[in-house]
Amino acid sequence: MAITSHPPDPALANTRPSRATEQFLQVIEESRGLSILDLGGANQSNITQLTALGHRLSSEDLILSLDAYLSDPEVAPNPESPPLVEDFLDQTLGREDSAFDAALVWDTLQFMPPFLLQPAIARLYRVLRPGAPVVAFFHADEKSPEVQLYSYRIHDPKTLNLVPRGLRRRHQFFNNRGFERLFQQFDSIKFFLTRDSLREVIVRR
Repeated sequence: MAITSHPPDPALANTRPSRATEQFLQVIEESRGLSILDLGGANQSNITQLTALGHRLSSEDLILSLDAYLSDPEVAPNPESPPLVEDFLDQTLGREDSAFDAALVWDTLQFMPPFLLQPAIARLYRVLRPGAPVVAFFHADEKSPEVQLYSYRIHDPKTLNLVPRGLRRRHQFFNNRGFERLFQQFDSIKFFLTRDSLREVIVRR
């Protein structure tokens, strides 16, 4: 399979300042009772930080769900089948219009095969309310086909703990222009300068 990982080990976490996460938290602090979608899977850090602000968190490990989808014997012969793709998106992103006020996508998009990427973005647009902030990351280094997959855990309003989950092959190689095209239906996109190849982005629905 594409992933060569072990369960996340918090002892291996590295701490990283995150301007995108900081700005995301500033936006959602202005309201109470928001519904937030976290596609990095459930972890206690994010649950604690976001529920403390008075919000509801729905967590989905998009990467594990993707691996389960592609390895399903009933799916494997034709994973690009539109009905099967729709079922996958129903299960991972939901089917109700305007169900979420914000989303933490993290770095999941770069690991999605092409036949799923655009439908996933279209579904994300549909399930978010207008103006909803979305945090997304991507590795800008195009030299390596494999990059480290992380579990992203909010340590404090300005800092993330990145817990390694193992190397994973990317299906998508993004640069700023490509990411803008991907989210062209959305209202705005903002890139943050970083000191490494892991780019941070906030998109507004």
